[in-house]
Amino acid sequence: MYAFPIIWDWIAFAVRWLHVITGIAWIGSSFYFVALDLGLRKVPNLPEGAHGEEWQVHGGGFYHIQKYLVAPEQMPDHLVWFKWESYVTWLSGFTMLAIVYYAGADLFLVDRHVLDVPSWVAILISLASLSVGWLLYDNLCKSKLAENPTTLMVLLFIILVAMAWGYTQVFTGRAALLHLGAFTATIMSANVFFVIIPNQKIVVADLKAGRTPDPKYGKIAKLRSTHNNYLTLPVLFLMLSNHYPLAFGTQYNWLIASLVFLMGVTIRHYFNTMHARKGEPRWTWLATAILFILIAWLSTVPASQPDAAEEEDAATLSPVEMQFASAEGFSDVADTVMGRCSMCHASEVFWPGLHTAPKGVVLETEAQIAAHAREIYLQAGRSHAMPPGNVTDIEPSERQMIVDWYEAATRG
Repeated sequence: MYAFPIIWDWIAFAVRWLHVITGIAWIGSSFYFVALDLGLRKVPNLPEGAHGEEWQVHGGGFYHIQKYLVAPEQMPDHLVWFKWESYVTWLSGFTMLAIVYYAGADLFLVDRHVLDVPSWVAILISLASLSVGWLLYDNLCKSKLAENPTTLMVLLFIILVAMAWGYTQVFTGRAALLHLGAFTATIMSANVFFVIIPNQKIVVADLKAGRTPDPKYGKIAKLRSTHNNYLTLPVLFLMLSNHYPLAFGTQYNWLIASLVFLMGVTIRHYFNTMHARKGEPRWTWLATAILFILIAWLSTVPASQPDAAEEEDAATLSPVEMQFASAEGFSDVADTVMGRCSMCHASEVFWPGLHTAPKGVVLETEAQIAAHAREIYLQAGRSHAMPPGNVTDIEPSERQMIVDWYEAATRG
């Protein structure tokens, strides 16, 4: 049994790697086609039905690209579909959500200071929120609001702000921002799966049947693709935020996440305008910088502290935590961790240059050490990742003591 955490961690690593690989592929192709679409030029002698063309050079060769506003007169012999990048990115991301936050719900998902619910209830809330988010967004896009893209984007932003606040009222700060990213990514991938690709298939079917495709399908797909374009950068921030306590572990984490969506708009507006050859709106640089400075300032606002009753409830060990706290060698391990790790992993960090505990992990009490048993085992026992550069001179015998304690607790 004691080998399971190692195997599980490598599975998580493999899935995370897959998620990054497919995410790069999806984002890369998405950004490329948006830039291509905006940069198309109308020139004389275009084929019938062609909307524009562009010449590009890459890798030592020249590419001549033409876009048809609806579709060519005949179905081409070779047609490449861009869809699997999106699907596998979402599937691998959801798998990561299950591996880290569902399997480790007691530690990473549920915060008893925020909402004291069983793990299974928190998981159901998570699943329901992802589904409800897509249904709400999809119905807005299918309403008359679709005729006013700006109003639709403002409403989408309001929904995202509401979800940012709502998640912080249910989950840990780390899980809240990650879920907001998953909420947004679900909308993006569902746009591809339920709208963009099906609409393209309708156009292909019409071509094969000799019918003239309806241009409305391309218009609908382009609206969803535009939304995806502006949501991509905030999703990347939210997916990385779990590594930065100043983003997820502060009082106004929901507001920080909301401002990040505005930064995504300013950044993409600059590039989209430039790709469309409409100049360089440098004002977006200043707007982005101001938003970033505001975010950094918000991260320094002191968080409200739990009262004594909440602290006492938090100190109550769960059955799993009790298993580690009562295992042979725990007292010595606790002394070692407090002596070697607590100067960084503390509510008030003493190590120069650090302002918050790495990843928000605090190891000042026996209850906290028992709660983070698996992380201590992997980071300081089975590997030498912690402390970084072994700055506190933890001895090999102390690392072995951590391994023996964890394996003793899981063996029984």
